[in-house]
Amino acid sequence: MSRRRVAILISGGGSNMLALLRAMADPAHPAAPCLVLSNRPGARGLSLAAEMAVPTACVDHTAFRGDRTAFEAAIAEPLRRAGAEILCLAGFMRVLTPGFTAEWRGRMLNIHPSILPLFPGLHTHARALEAGMAVHGCTVHEVTGELDSGPILGQAVLAIRPGDTPETLAARLLPLEHRLYPAVLHRFATGDRERIALFE
Repeated sequence: MSRRRVAILISGGGSNMLALLRAMADPAHPAAPCLVLSNRPGARGLSLAAEMAVPTACVDHTAFRGDRTAFEAAIAEPLRRAGAEILCLAGFMRVLTPGFTAEWRGRMLNIHPSILPLFPGLHTHARALEAGMAVHGCTVHEVTGELDSGPILGQAVLAIRPGDTPETLAARLLPLEHRLYPAVLHRFATGDRERIALFE
């Protein structure tokens, strides 16, 4: 069986990117990385990917002066050349237009640091604490035109401890993110969309 070709979109350091690349380094994995693309020149994740012999590309969003459609047309070209079949967003801090998400519908994944549908958007750890939540977590979902609202493919949950801060919560959640995202991608690459659940 041929391996599905995966492109990973990042903006910065890409710890979730590394988790995905390390999982796909197994030749038995149903997917293989074909490109890591960043919207920020000098993003640390680009050099890390290159060290792992994964092709990289950069399309600087600042060159497009707020024209998201033109920016997306520019990133579509290296994705096409790489033969990408699945896109994984891993800390890609750009809002994608409905036109782009529709083109990749059913083939684009993202990880979000909350138990969706709770706390879409930013500052999720602080918002969970402010809401008095007993648990927190992360979600891998398909990307659609509505922010953080696509079909859920996996979730991981951990208990909030007395004295947790947004920083400690984020640090404790990260290892779960690094387990959940590769597990979902592995299943997704085989065509299986059954949800995965992980617990600390």
